[in-house]
Amino acid sequence: MIFNYIRVSTTDQNTERQLLNIAYDRAYIEKISGKNTNRPELQAMLLNIRVGDVVNVHSMDRLARNTKDLLNLVEEITNKGAKIIFHKENLTFAPNKQDPYQKMMMTMLGAVAELERNLILERQREGIALAKLHGKYKGGQPKLTTEQVEEIKALVNKRTPITTIAKQYGVSRRTVYNYL
Repeated sequence: MIFNYIRVSTTDQNTERQLLNIAYDRAYIEKISGKNTNRPELQAMLLNIRVGDVVNVHSMDRLARNTKDLLNLVEEITNKGAKIIFHKENLTFAPNKQDPYQKMMMTMLGAVAELERNLILERQREGIALAKLHGKYKGGQPKLTTEQVEEIKALVNKRTPITTIAKQYGVSRRTVYNYL
């Protein structure tokens, strides 16, 4: 089978630019950070990979944002007998093909992706610190009022489904659980 793994970091971002015109049998699409490998679609894909499969990824930073995870994921995929192709970097890793130059390129480019993520986080911390200094940053605002939380607790006691409650209050199910 041919799998396409497509990831963007936030729900606001668009996945359309990734893997255009690449034929596939199944696509695994996520809108979640690549900071670690705790991603449902990635884990599902890894469970489904078999000998002879092909995994297409637009670019290495879509698979992982740190070098260790990137190297481990590529090793896991190839150890299962599948091939992984990073289209933007034009790198292919296959179970019976060991190319030290490609591995070096993957390691270096993975390190660049990790550096980029760390710089983004550093800039974010600096911006928050500066905003706090000027009294403009108040932190995350609560999504629900105290009254709404009490209403939700009453609905839960009446066995109203969490999905229904979440839709009614315009929040995610996770937010409802967090307040409970």
